[in-house]
Amino acid sequence: MTTTVDVKSDVKGQLPTQTDVADLTSHQTTFNILEIQDLLPHRYPFALVDRIIDYVPAKMAVGIKNVTINEPFFPGHIPQRPIMPGVLIIESMAQVGGVILTLLPGMRGKFFAFAGIDGVRFRRPVVPGDQLVMTLELLALKRQRIAKMRGQAMVDGQLVCEGEMLFSLID
Repeated sequence: MTTTVDVKSDVKGQLPTQTDVADLTSHQTTFNILEIQDLLPHRYPFALVDRIIDYVPAKMAVGIKNVTINEPFFPGHIPQRPIMPGVLIIESMAQVGGVILTLLPGMRGKFFAFAGIDGVRFRRPVVPGDQLVMTLELLALKRQRIAKMRGQAMVDGQLVCEGEMLFSLID
C-alpha cells in the first residue's frame, strides 16, 4: 500500500509537495548505533550520535549523544574544567541531520557535508555526564543537492545550542 503525504515547509516550494511512503504506520522511528553506522560514514572519535530516538521521514529526527569523561577531546579542552567544544556540538547536530538526508529516497550511500551555518548560538556548556538531545528539522531541499535544516540541542530540558545549517551533496 502506498500512502501520499503532504510535506510542509517553512520555505515554500523548496521541498517536494508530496512524498510516497510505503506504510506510515510501520516506518522505523528509532535507530541504534549499529544502524546509524550503516547510514553515516563517521567513526570513532567522530561518531557523535549514539541513538536516534525519534524520526519522521523527510521531516525531522531527534538524536542523543551521551557525553562521558572518556571523550577524546576532554584531556585537551580545558583539563581542569572539561567542556565539550562548540564545534563538536554542531557536528553532533549535523550528524542527526545526516540521518534525515541519508534516508531520503535515492540518497542511501551518499554523503552531505556542511555548506554553512547561520545564527548559531551557544547557551550553556556541555560537560561530562550530560546527555545531549538534538532535534533537527528539514526546512528545504533543492534539486536533491542542497539542504537547509533548523536544529537545537538540549541538556536536561535546557537549550544548549541552536541555529540553522546548510548541507551540500558531495559527489
